[in-house]
Amino acid sequence: MTVTYDDRPIIETIELKRVFTSPGGDVTAVKNVTLKILRGEFVALTGRSGSGKTTLINLMGGIDQPTNGRVLFDGNELSLMTESDITNMRRGKIGYIFQSYGLLPLLSAYENIDLPLRINGFRKDARRERVEELLALVGLSSRADHRPHELSGGEQQRIAIARALAPNPGLILADEPTGDLDSANGLVISTLIKSLTKSEGVTFVAATHDLSLANMADRSYEMVDGVLI
Repeated sequence: MTVTYDDRPIIETIELKRVFTSPGGDVTAVKNVTLKILRGEFVALTGRSGSGKTTLINLMGGIDQPTNGRVLFDGNELSLMTESDITNMRRGKIGYIFQSYGLLPLLSAYENIDLPLRINGFRKDARRERVEELLALVGLSSRADHRPHELSGGEQQRIAIARALAPNPGLILADEPTGDLDSANGLVISTLIKSLTKSEGVTFVAATHDLSLANMADRSYEMVDGVLI
């Protein structure tokens, strides 16, 4: 599938601000960020630890709530949605990839990918077809029956990517997807993410320290003290 961008953002933030209150005083993690991300784009958010990029990712995904400003997913403002609607959005329309992979240790690679399909009510035959398709896509069909502790870090992250893709989300939010990997495996994951934006038509937004990943993005921004540059 060849992806062409259009001017309809899948995710948009408008004057987004997030302030955390602590005994030592208020900390503004995200400062008035306005950003439009188009369908099929790969966007990287770089910056030092504590710069606000993970907070911005969490606000985009409805995991955290802004102090001020708006987040729109597919044209729908998150603050106007019910908690049930947001849960359903996160469950089926947004995929998540974490630095530490987040695979369930007692489930096989196959079962980890299958889990979001079960949660979203896919039929058994459709689930099997989709899991097998994704295992082939990330090059791990031969590792389907292995549990996470039997997989390398790079293999675990590839399974995590397949799991995020399972219910065909429009958007995948990734927090340091190469952070726990060596440079060789990091390059494999970066290349895979880049290729998936084209082959699957999915939008990726990645918070990262990894410049090789950021350099593959269609657009790259830096977060500095909560400000998007």
